[in-house]
Amino acid sequence: MASKNRAGQIAKVLKVVKKHFKPATLAKDRSLLEHLLYASLAENSLYDAAEKVFQSLKNDYFDWNEVRVSTIKELAEVAKGLNDPQESATRLKRILQSVFETHYSFDLEPLKKQNIGVAVKTLEKYNGSTPFVVAFVTQQALGGHSIPVNRGLLESLRIVGVVSDAEASKGLVPGLERTVPKSKGVEIGTLLHQLGVEMHRAPYGPTIRKLLLEIEPDCKDALPKRPKPAEESADGAAPAAAPATAAAALPSKAAGEAKGPAEPPAKKAAVKKGESAAAKPPAAKKKVKKALKKKPASPSVAPKKKPTATKKLTKKKPR
Repeated sequence: MASKNRAGQIAKVLKVVKKHFKPATLAKDRSLLEHLLYASLAENSLYDAAEKVFQSLKNDYFDWNEVRVSTIKELAEVAKGLNDPQESATRLKRILQSVFETHYSFDLEPLKKQNIGVAVKTLEKYNGSTPFVVAFVTQQALGGHSIPVNRGLLESLRIVGVVSDAEASKGLVPGLERTVPKSKGVEIGTLLHQLGVEMHRAPYGPTIRKLLLEIEPDCKDALPKRPKPAEESADGAAPAAAPATAAAALPSKAAGEAKGPAEPPAKKAAVKKGESAAAKPPAAKKKVKKALKKKPASPSVAPKKKPTATKKLTKKKPR
């Protein structure tokens, strides 16, 4: 549950992050598109790590269109220094594809001339864009007062009671921009981001536990807990099945024993029948013997062929 004194809880959070983290330096001389792509890489990773990946993409690829047509696997290999290379590569590619399909170019500078509300709605429509990405671009490129909040930071604020479960599910942190002045927005944003990255990187680690307990000592029960292994089945289930199996096997054994003694008489009967059949000579054998007693018929003599007319003429003497 969110604390009744939300501003007081936010102040506690800011006090702890200022104590344990140092503000990060962000590049300012970038186009709106570059801020958009950089934010997609830095959402769940430290800004320094995201900067290295961003520079690698700019140096290793001809332009952003070549990055757009690259596979997620290739981009994830470049982003392997991040905490979530696969997710970051997916966000990056989707944003580039959506920007290209929307504007048929990669020039988003005209958005700076529009009202911030209109520009924010345009950013939210891009496929792959997240609340963190939109807030980062609003702060860095559009000049608005918006503090980027990633999933790790949102979960941390929920644990210490800054936001309720319902607010966390909607991705809302009411009162954060009112508590933090605009002049300190970038600095405080980088400090809070490091807290969120630590939660995302190792939610069960000792570092994040110490930080959250320092902010709110009573949040011990709300800290992330490692998932327990699946519980074993109740005792006695397997033994109960074994007797049933044995009982089911007993009738077959009894039936086998009952059939066992009955088989030998059948065999004996078959043997007796065989003996009686062998004792009596079959009728076929008698017929064979009778046929052997008869005298064999004399071989037939082939009849002589009559001489043809031509042969008769050759035998006659000439006149």
